[in-house]
Amino acid sequence: MSGLISLLALTGALYMMQVYDRALTSGSVPTLAALSALALGLYLFQGAFDAIRSQVLVRIGARLDRKLGPIAHKVAIEMPRFGFSTTESLERGRDVDTVRGFLAGQGPAALFDLPWIPVFLAFVYILHPWLGVLTLTGAFVLAVLTIASEFLTRRHAAGTRAAAIARNAIADSNARNADVIRAMGFSGHAVARFKAANDEHLTLQTRTSDIAGTLSALSRVLRMLLQSGVLGLGAFLVIKGELTAGAIMAATVASGRALAPVDQAIANWKSFVAARASFARLRETIGALATAVQPMDLPRARRFLSVSNVTVAAPASGQVILTDMTLELRAGEALGIIGPSGGGKSTLVRALVNVWPTLRGSIRLDGAELGHWNEDALGRNIGYLPQDVALLDATVEENIARLDPSPDPDKVIAAATAAGIHELILKLPQGYRTPIGPQGSVLSAGQRQRVGLARALYGDPFLVVMDEPNSNLDTTGEAALKDAILAVKARGGIAIVVAHRPSALAAVDHIAVIQNGRLAAMGPRDEILSHGSGSSVHPLPDKLSRRKVS
Repeated sequence: MSGLISLLALTGALYMMQVYDRALTSGSVPTLAALSALALGLYLFQGAFDAIRSQVLVRIGARLDRKLGPIAHKVAIEMPRFGFSTTESLERGRDVDTVRGFLAGQGPAALFDLPWIPVFLAFVYILHPWLGVLTLTGAFVLAVLTIASEFLTRRHAAGTRAAAIARNAIADSNARNADVIRAMGFSGHAVARFKAANDEHLTLQTRTSDIAGTLSALSRVLRMLLQSGVLGLGAFLVIKGELTAGAIMAATVASGRALAPVDQAIANWKSFVAARASFARLRETIGALATAVQPMDLPRARRFLSVSNVTVAAPASGQVILTDMTLELRAGEALGIIGPSGGGKSTLVRALVNVWPTLRGSIRLDGAELGHWNEDALGRNIGYLPQDVALLDATVEENIARLDPSPDPDKVIAAATAAGIHELILKLPQGYRTPIGPQGSVLSAGQRQRVGLARALYGDPFLVVMDEPNSNLDTTGEAALKDAILAVKARGGIAIVVAHRPSALAAVDHIAVIQNGRLAAMGPRDEILSHGSGSSVHPLPDKLSRRKVS
C-alpha cells in the first residue's frame, strides 16, 4: 500500500509537467480539463489509500494493546514482589501506550515510505541525470542526519526515562500521603523534592529534544535548499535547451517528495526511539512469561502447612531478614507470631502467602510447594489480611469477593458475617454495592480492616494469615476477630496471626517468637506468654524452642 501511495504521489509532478509542456503550449482547454480530471482521480485514490493505511496502523496498535495490555498489567502487579517501585511497575502499561501511540502517529508512515525513495530518484534521473545526482546527494546527506539522530538520541533516552520514573515515584508518594503532608505542613518540602526531580528530568529531556529539534530543522533547511537547487539547475538546463519548463516543475516537486520521508522520519525519531525501547521491554516481558511453566491444578489443601529451613531477603535491597525458619501446622490449629518490631514477622507472613520469594527452603501446603500451585488455585487456598489494609476502588461486594465477576452472594454474606461486619455493611448507602473509593477512603480505618478480614475469609480458604488484624479494631471488632479465628479452626483450616496486642492471640493454640530474623521460641500459647512479651522475649529451653507444632 505504501508503494501505491508513493507511485500516486508522482501525480503532482506529472500533472505540472503535462500542463506546462502540453496544455499551455497547445492552448487546448479540453486537454487541460482531461489532465485535471485524471489528476483529481489519482489524488482521490492516493488520499483513500493513505487513509486506509492510517486506519490499519491504528487498528494494529489497538490489537497490540488488547493482547499486551493485560499481560503488561499482570507484570505490573508482580513486579513489586521483586523490589520494583509502583511507578516502575506501571511503566509496563505506559510502554503499551507508547507503542500504540507511535503506530497511530506519522512515524510508521514515514518509515514505510523510506524504501520507495528510489522511485522518485529514478523519476528525477529520467528527467535529467544531473538533477538525479543532485537529488541523490541530498538524500545521502539527510540519511547521514537520520543516523546521527539515532546515535545522539539513544545516548540520552535511558537517562531521560530513569529521571521520569524517579519524578513520577515522588509524585505518586506525595499524592498517597497527601493527608499527612497537609496536616503537618510540609507540603513546601514535598513540592521542593518533586521540583528537584522534575528539573533533572526536564534537563535531560531538553537535551534530547534539542538534538532532535536541531537535526529536524537542519533537515528541513537542506530539503528547501535542495528544492531550490533543483529549480536553479533545471532553469540552467532549460536555458541550455536540455530540459523543458514543465520538467523543471516536475523535478522540483518529485525531489521534494523524495526527501519528505527522510525529513518526516527525523522529525518523528524521538517517538520512534521511545517506541522501540518500549517494545523491547515488552518483548522481554512476554519472553519471561512464555518460559514460565504453568503448574497443574491441585486439589484444595486440607491437611497441613509445612515451613522448612526458609530464608527470605527483602527484594528491594537483597538484605536477608529471615533465616532458617522451620515450623509445621496441622488442620484445625492456630498460631500466633510475636516478637519485636523489625524481627522478621511480616517477612514470614509475606513468604507464607507467596508474596515474597524465598532464597532457600520450602513452604508447602499438603506437601506441594507454593510454586507448584496454579496461581488461581493457590489463591483459593489462602486468605491474607496485610498490616496495611489495601482495599480496591470498587464496591464492598467486589472487595470481599476478590473482584470475582460473578460472586456468590451467599459466600460474600458468609464472609462478612464471619468478620462481624454484615450489619454494618447493610447500613451503608447502597449496602454491599456501596463504592468505597480509592484505598477504601469512604470507610473508617476499623471498617476497612474488617472488610479486609472478610475478604481474607471469602470462600473458606485453608490457610488464613493475618498481620496485625486488630490494630484498628474496637472491642466489638476484636470479639469478631476471635470468633473468626475459632471458625477457621472449627472448619479444619489453619490460622496464623501476627500481633503485638495480646487480645488478638486469645483464640490461638500456639505461639512462635521471632527475634533478629530467627525463630527464638515456639510452643503452647500460655507457656510462651508466661516467659515474656513480644518486645522482650528470652529464649526458652532447647526442647521448647525447637518443638514443631503438630
